Amino acid sequence: MPFDFLRRKKEPAPAARPQREAVPPRPTPTGTPVPFDGVTEEWRLVGQMYLDTRLSDALNRREALAIADVSWAPIDGSASFSPVPGLKSVDPYDFIVVLADESSKGKMSEEERAAQLAQRVAHEVALEAPPLRIMGTVHLAPGTAPEALLERTNEMFVPVVGGVAYVGERPVSEPQVDAILVNRFYLRGVKETGQGTSSMSAARSGAKPAATTHSKPASATVKRKNNPPPGGAKSSAGRPKRGGLGPRA
Repeated sequence: MPFDFLRRKKEPAPAARPQREAVPPRPTPTGTPVPFDGVTEEWRLVGQMYLDTRLSDALNRREALAIADVSWAPIDGSASFSPVPGLKSVDPYDFIVVLADESSKGKMSEEERAAQLAQRVAHEVALEAPPLRIMGTVHLAPGTAPEALLERTNEMFVPVVGGVAYVGERPVSEPQVDAILVNRFYLRGVKETGQGTSSMSAARSGAKPAATTHSKPASATVKRKNNPPPGGAKSSAGRPKRGGLGPRA
């Protein structure tokens, strides 16, 4: 399938026969099949994804992923889920968010996960990734402000824990999801919504980590300005177009 298969066609096809699009080889299913739940600009997809590592690591490879037993539905709730038997792979660039549950952690134990978070600082945030709004907690290195999420890095997906994703006022994620993996290329605004302590201090006290203060007021929303998506291509709504995301590292 072409890369833009998840976008509804808004213009009729030209009368002349179009050139055949180059389609990368379909990935061979390897690894363990785990449930996946992802949201694009227009669709919510659920099914099985084959993983040989954590879901976040697999997405951050920026390579097509093998999937199976997929169903999809419009994110506006206008129709129910229907099967898509021909959909066997998906490009991480197409997802705005991917919802991660316990099965997507790979072989990392709870102790290893706690140790990984112990050196980070928790920030309660509201993220704008049109048409989605995501609210929850991100864990960042000490001295890193939440607005750094708008910068381009090798980490394409950032986890938001204890969060909910919304389209308008309607939630599109379940409260019990372990984390919401947010595609930073779609981020258009970051707002810190609270104040708090480091994950290490909270862990020692037994309290739930809260957000960390920084020099900007908590009510300030930082917008993406001079950091367009890789390749610079945008849709009419200002969001990155498929195929215009530049080189894949």
